[in-house]
Amino acid sequence: MGRILIVEPDCALRGQLVRLLESAGMQIIETGDLVDGVARAAAGGIDAIVNGLPLGGGCLRLLEYARPSGAPACVVLLPPAEIAAAAQVLSAGAYDCLCKPLDLDRLPVHLHRAVEHRRLQAELARYRSLVGGNFHGMIGRSPPMQRLFDEVRRVAKATGPALVSGESGTGKELVARALHSESERRDRPFVAVNCAGVPAELLESEFFGHAAGAFTGAQQARRGLFAQAVGGTLLLDEISEMPLALQAKLLRILQEGAVRPLGSEQEYPVDVRVVAATNRDLEAEVRAGRFRDDLYYRLETFHMHVPPLRERGEDVELLAGVFVARHAEALGRTTPRLGAAVLERLHSYDFPGNVRELWNAMERAVVFAPGEEIGTAALPERMRRRGGAAAVRPADADPPLSPSPVPPGLIEGAMLPTLAEVERRYIRYVLEQAAGNKRRAAAMLGIGRRTLYRRLQQPE
Repeated sequence: MGRILIVEPDCALRGQLVRLLESAGMQIIETGDLVDGVARAAAGGIDAIVNGLPLGGGCLRLLEYARPSGAPACVVLLPPAEIAAAAQVLSAGAYDCLCKPLDLDRLPVHLHRAVEHRRLQAELARYRSLVGGNFHGMIGRSPPMQRLFDEVRRVAKATGPALVSGESGTGKELVARALHSESERRDRPFVAVNCAGVPAELLESEFFGHAAGAFTGAQQARRGLFAQAVGGTLLLDEISEMPLALQAKLLRILQEGAVRPLGSEQEYPVDVRVVAATNRDLEAEVRAGRFRDDLYYRLETFHMHVPPLRERGEDVELLAGVFVARHAEALGRTTPRLGAAVLERLHSYDFPGNVRELWNAMERAVVFAPGEEIGTAALPERMRRRGGAAAVRPADADPPLSPSPVPPGLIEGAMLPTLAEVERRYIRYVLEQAAGNKRRAAAMLGIGRRTLYRRLQQPE
């Protein structure tokens, strides 16, 4: 339940509170003195404080200690004569304020909520510290994502068209938006269109606009997407679905910087940065004759690839925790913890649907988790199966890495390391080689994932 510090100068009431809360399964530390109370709280391990000090006798001073993030939640007990100051007490950092004489049946409930509030605040602070440099809505601490963030910053300084590639669900539009936000165009429009979502017969009109009377039903002139994005960025998602005839016109716009609306004889200049996104191998599409090679080479100058989730190692747990918190907040419920078995299953799963699949899975988990911890039963059935989606791993995926037999620095220093230390160093080296992906690291080491988890948790 938690460790509770009671700071109450009334000995009789303090004894009553001790008996009540101990019978509710709480561990109690008690004192009637402000200085002793602060010292005991500073020693750590306290989840909540029952602050019964009078307003003029240290109540607010104890609250000053409890106010910082990570400090114990504080429930204040006020006599009737001071209850009018409840608003002041709450603004000073108290989690809750109760009036003496107490309804003793309610106090354990208030403290349970206070302890849970503290846990959630600590969990939120942890995720914020892990996310650290949340990069324009993209979350990632893994080396592949840090390299991508650096690429976006560099490419944002250029002006030419860019290409974002990656599997479905990896967040290609987020990368395009980050590129826009990092550039000098950030205050101008960002316009996105899915090339596969527009009927072929309307594509040209949609992109370039049309003059009045250009075709049946075109009674008025219409601005196209390029005109809407002037000064900003135009994202062409699923660029591989664009017909060849339209690809030729797009190439001309990229070269000339001018657009001619359908049915018009006049061109007008457009200052637009084009960012194309695709989940296809455009080089293969070029070889197959489905994509123009000259357009591909024009786009490929600034090519950014979004790594699949299975190659992002530690980001899986980080993203899962953030998504659980967001879904719980949307549902108005307490944020449940991710159980150890769930984390193991997530790390061993290949995520063919990538970040989008994880987002949806965590929504289901929050809905179906009955208590304060998410178990494997709340996961989608495909993730509950042992081995996850390993069987559907793409055939062209990178094979498992093979670490060098004796990595540099394995045995260094004036004294020979112990066998346990050599093992720890080697495991860390293999994890680096696997970009933090524990499933791949276990395969490279020739051990099971459970064995790897167990050895990582062993104290040094």
